Amino acid sequence: MYFTNEQVAAANKAGVEAILGFANSQLAAFERLSQLNVNAAKAAYEEGTGHAKALLAAKDAQEYLSLNAAIAQPAIEKAIAYSHGLYEVASQTQGEVAKFFEARTAEFSKNIVGLLDKVSKNAPAGSDAAVAAVKSALAAANSAYESMNKVAKQATEIAEANFAAATTAAKETHKKQRATA
Repeated sequence: MYFTNEQVAAANKAGVEAILGFANSQLAAFERLSQLNVNAAKAAYEEGTGHAKALLAAKDAQEYLSLNAAIAQPAIEKAIAYSHGLYEVASQTQGEVAKFFEARTAEFSKNIVGLLDKVSKNAPAGSDAAVAAVKSALAAANSAYESMNKVAKQATEIAEANFAAATTAAKETHKKQRATA
């Protein structure tokens, strides 16, 4: 079986386009993460500067201590919000990567089956069993991949639920601490 130059060029073009698409999605994820970090750093700087000015303007030790206590409460809320933002970026990126690999796997399987069909037409008599065995193995591998993918999605859903529960618990604990302070 021979491949034409057009077939090789088309396969190369599809591969390069897939890699560029993946690179673009990863660059977009890096951009989201960078923006989240820049916003957090900027907010921390501005709040730190404001806090330092307020502490310098304190008239006595009691005011100084109350200012210090007051700044801790919003910091916890901001840390929770930052963690949530990080989780969202990671979750979104993981979803994009999973979609990319699902599409590549499906395309690969389709191409292999097509190639096997072409090979079996030109193969010597009696090779049908070998082609069928390869197709069967490919189907089993696809089935295993789909099963692992379902388990991974379930694990992601459980992790998301646990993260949401932990965030809610942290916020509730923080509210109780503020109420008793």
